[in-house]
Amino acid sequence: MGTPVGDRDNLIMAVQTGDTTALSRLLVVCQADARRYAYKHCHASDVDDAVQESLLIISRKVSGLKAAAAFSSWLFTVIKHECRKLARMMLKREPLPDEMAEELLLHRPDDELRIDLVNALESLPAHYLEVVLLRDFEELTIAEIATRLGEPPGAIKSRLHRARELVREYMLDWEPTSKPHASAR
Repeated sequence: MGTPVGDRDNLIMAVQTGDTTALSRLLVVCQADARRYAYKHCHASDVDDAVQESLLIISRKVSGLKAAAAFSSWLFTVIKHECRKLARMMLKREPLPDEMAEELLLHRPDDELRIDLVNALESLPAHYLEVVLLRDFEELTIAEIATRLGEPPGAIKSRLHRARELVREYMLDWEPTSKPHASAR
């Protein structure tokens, strides 16, 4: 973490004695690391929620931590759990009907569509982005990607499908910026 381990350990010990100021400092100190870790394990749109929920859990349960040295590992475990929980929730959401999704995409200006596509790709976790780039930009076959990555073709197909679903969800989250106001009726 960005703060020397001894300082962080002292904060944890102070929190365990009930020092609320130390708790606030500890949460601030670990927030940057929490965000970096969440970016690696969460969908980009879930990072803030995962970090917020994780820090809330940490603030409630840190007093029960037996060893201050275990804090980082525990923090990252909590974040990973929250990322998985949010990913499961995303999968349960009702998808838009295809006609409505196509309609939304058709009414976007081309420049805006390109920017959104780049942002969607950048939001992908690295292992998803890699297969999308190899398949759609380098135009490799599934077999070639599997050979290059040393993984079974079925795993590559599955990862590519999930990556495309995430890009689609990202693109469909777009909302027009010019909505009519209620007062304009």
